[in-house]
Amino acid sequence: MNDIRTILRQASERLGDRLDAEVLLAHVLDVNRAWFFAHADDAPPADALVRFQALVDRRAAGEPVAYLTGRRDFWSLSLAVTPGTLIPRPETERLVEQAIERLPKRGRLLDLGTGSGAIALAIAKERPDATVHAVDASDAALAVARGNAGRLGLPVTFHRGDWFMPVNGERFDVVASNPPYIEDDDPHLGQGDLRFEPRSALASGADGLDDIRRIVRDAPPHLRPGGWLLLEHGWQQGAAVRRLFDASVWADVFTAVDLEDRDRVSGARVR
Repeated sequence: MNDIRTILRQASERLGDRLDAEVLLAHVLDVNRAWFFAHADDAPPADALVRFQALVDRRAAGEPVAYLTGRRDFWSLSLAVTPGTLIPRPETERLVEQAIERLPKRGRLLDLGTGSGAIALAIAKERPDATVHAVDASDAALAVARGNAGRLGLPVTFHRGDWFMPVNGERFDVVASNPPYIEDDDPHLGQGDLRFEPRSALASGADGLDDIRRIVRDAPPHLRPGGWLLLEHGWQQGAAVRRLFDASVWADVFTAVDLEDRDRVSGARVR
């Protein structure tokens, strides 16, 4: 029997996850998940069922749902994502909150390593008075980010290049970044969704802090007096990141925790 109820039950059993099965079927049928409650006894078109089973096969092999559907919700936005971009995660919303809190009216913000544009676009959505710039070294990622900005009608200026290089000479009130911060030999890189995400957006040296060190070192000339640098990092890295902020250059060093009470975002104000 190929009604919606049976199809979802079978897929859920195979994947071990009802939500994944519902998201994939909703994507194939171009409906929202609430639709299933009113149509549980319906049979989907045969071609849709074939496409759904192919996606279930790929998910069972480990491919992330976000890459299979090409979409990911972040903040209040629905973003396009591809295997050329990191998948935006809920914990990064904490970085967005911290940036919005510190961004002055009509302020200037820079998002380093923008990927799909998630951070920059969320801030542009909440703060239409702000001027938002975003940088990424990947042409593929920037194509996705620009596409998201155009579809959402959000004014973000994108730059291609390595960290601060493409905005040399410019200053900002807030620099925010979710840089690579996983250790190069971390076994998690070979597990789960991380296997399919761009390694260059995930790993950064023996202790995971190579890119964060560079950003902290190079940020001061790109910040207005009193401007803030805000960095997402791993839950065990808060103390190490705080130590990178030289007291002669930085003030008000802090770490904010995520919803699970784990260190997630650290930052400081340039003197």
